[in-house]
Amino acid sequence: MLEKYFAPGSLFSYKGYRNFFVSGLIFVLGASAFPIALAVTVLDNGGDASALGLILAARVAAGTLFMLVGGVWADRLPRKWIMIGADSFRAVICLALLFVSAHELPLWAIGLLVFLMGLGDSFGAPAGSAIVPSLLPDHLLPAGNVAKGIIGKVGNIVGPGLGGLAIVSIGADWTFGIIGVSFLLATSLIFTIHEPPRQEILEDKPTFLFELKEGFKLVWEIKWIAASIAMASFQLMIIVAAETVLLPIISRREFGTDTVFALSAAAFSLGGALSAIAAIKFKTKKPGLVAISLWGVFAMAPLVLAFPINEPIVVIGYFIAGLSIGGWEAYWITAVQREVPQDMQGRVFSIDMVGSGGLMPIGMALVGPAVVLMGERTFLLSAIVIHILICYLVLLVPGVKEMRDPRRGPAASSSIGEQGQA
Repeated sequence: MLEKYFAPGSLFSYKGYRNFFVSGLIFVLGASAFPIALAVTVLDNGGDASALGLILAARVAAGTLFMLVGGVWADRLPRKWIMIGADSFRAVICLALLFVSAHELPLWAIGLLVFLMGLGDSFGAPAGSAIVPSLLPDHLLPAGNVAKGIIGKVGNIVGPGLGGLAIVSIGADWTFGIIGVSFLLATSLIFTIHEPPRQEILEDKPTFLFELKEGFKLVWEIKWIAASIAMASFQLMIIVAAETVLLPIISRREFGTDTVFALSAAAFSLGGALSAIAAIKFKTKKPGLVAISLWGVFAMAPLVLAFPINEPIVVIGYFIAGLSIGGWEAYWITAVQREVPQDMQGRVFSIDMVGSGGLMPIGMALVGPAVVLMGERTFLLSAIVIHILICYLVLLVPGVKEMRDPRRGPAASSSIGEQGQA
């Protein structure tokens, strides 16, 4: 059954992508276990929920502040070496938490190390998204991007469980050590990748700020990309922040356990993986319409939180909500790689990551006051209405439904879907 994926000319017949895929799987398993070990360490060191929230936010803040810098350098230097540097840097941080014993560190020191982890994220993520076209031919990009997205979902399902098992077995300090070793193992596979040289690397480069300005200018010129980033920015700030903060709270309050929280997160990732596989097999000339229509289904997550009837309902609701992200996994990255010149993709992906997630920490900080002001159920239902309204409004922007710049004309259009299969 799997032979076709390794047959000549198929997805995993390309050694560079195959090693990139395996490296990503190893890395994401460690990365998904890291927050579990971190939470145990902070709480064992006397931290409360507020301290844990601030320390977790430090990583998001670092990623937001430096993602644009990472995107520019991903377009200046070979992306392979950016990834190696970022992964090795994060491995050193995890090993430092082992050798100095995280349990002996003050909370501010842990927060600083977590901030540095976010700094590594800000360089590794844009390079990892932009390197795929160097590893695969154009017709395999949709399948390659979906496969890359699926390993993230698998990591989010399996990683926390492995992290929890490791903590019970060997403690948080040694868990950090294992995570660090997994990062180094993943990095060793990146060394084997051959990334073809890009001509622009060999030429004299303009100033950093000029390159950053070029990236923003291009995003603004391609209206469907700008509109999609703006949509994600407000939706992540409102509806995603709401469910992220309230899921663990409602799980413990209504059911007296954190199990629903963990199962719901795993179910969401499983739904996302399955829908991404289905989406890549669905051939369409309007991938944006499909993706955003599916994205509207994310409203199921806050809906089951507003009416937490029982544990299975919440978990099933999160599985259905997970189905909403398959279209983005299948279509978004491929469309950006097609629309944006390769020498600018690092900047555009970093602008997307900053624009999409930059307001989310603010939204998370405002969830508590909003619940006090409006009431929990009213707040969640209001978030649903705003989410669906934004989904509808963004479809009015030219090019969003097709995920293509309308200035290119119909002659340049093509379907996204089955042409990307292995």
